[in-house]
Amino acid sequence: MKRTSDIRATTVSNDVWIRHPQGRIFSRIWTQGSDTTQPRSLTPLLLFHDSLGCVELWRGFPAELSVATGRPVIAYDRLGFGQSDPRPDRPPINFIADEATSYFPIILEQLGITRFAAFGHSVGGAMAVNCAAQFAPDCEALVTESAQVFPEDRTLQSIRSAREEFKDDKQLERLKKYHGEKAKWVVNAWTESWLHPEFASWSIASVLPQVVCPVLAIHGIHDEYGTTRHPDMIGQLSSGPSRVEIIPDTHHVPHRERQQIIVRLVADFLNSVH
Repeated sequence: MKRTSDIRATTVSNDVWIRHPQGRIFSRIWTQGSDTTQPRSLTPLLLFHDSLGCVELWRGFPAELSVATGRPVIAYDRLGFGQSDPRPDRPPINFIADEATSYFPIILEQLGITRFAAFGHSVGGAMAVNCAAQFAPDCEALVTESAQVFPEDRTLQSIRSAREEFKDDKQLERLKKYHGEKAKWVVNAWTESWLHPEFASWSIASVLPQVVCPVLAIHGIHDEYGTTRHPDMIGQLSSGPSRVEIIPDTHHVPHRERQQIIVRLVADFLNSVH
C-alpha cells in the first residue's frame, strides 16, 4: 500500500453544502486524482461519524479509503456538529433512527446518490445500520466499527466518566477546534441522550434483520465503550452474509489506532461484494 503522503497526493476533495429544512449540512467528497488507474464507476462509500465526531476528525482516513477502494468517499457533519449549522434543541430520544428518516434521504437526493455503501463508527455505526435497513435495495454493503447495539453497562459507565472529564474547560476547548461554539451542545447531545432513562430500552436488534446487504463488523478487543457482544450481535442478527473482525490491542477508534489495517479490511471486503 502507498504511504499516506502518496495516497493523499492521488485524491482530491470537494466540499458540498446540503440544504435541509432545519439548516445547512456540511459534506466533503474525496475522489481520485488523475494519476491513478483505479476504476471510477463504483458506488460511493458514506461515512457516519461518532458522537463527538465530524468531517475533520476523520483526518486522513477517507482519502486512504478512496484510493484503496477505488470509490468516492463521502463524509458529512450531522446537524449541530462540525461545520454544519447549529441545532437549537437536543436530539430526540429516537435520534439514531431519525437520522435515517429525517436527514439521510435529503443527503442522498441532493448529492445525487442512488446506490451506496455505508461505514459507521460508534453511534454512527447504529445510524448506518438504520440507513442500510431503510434503504435496503440501494445499500450495497455495510461496515460497522465500534458500533453499539444496545446501552451496555460498559458503554454507560464510560459515558458517565467522559461527562465528568468534559467539566474541565480544557477538554471542552479541544473540542471547540472542531465544533466551535457548538462544542458544549455536542457533549450534552451525547451524554444526556445516552444517559437518559428513556434511552435504556433502545436497541437496533429489531432493525438488524432488515439489513440484507453484506456486513463487516469491526471491533477493538479493548473497546472501552462496548464488549464484543455488539459485533457478534450485528453479525448474527443481520440477514445478509456477515463477517466479524476483532482487532487485537485496539480500543474504540480502530481507524485511527490501526488505520492501515482497517483500510485494507474495508477495501478487501468491498472488493469482495462488488
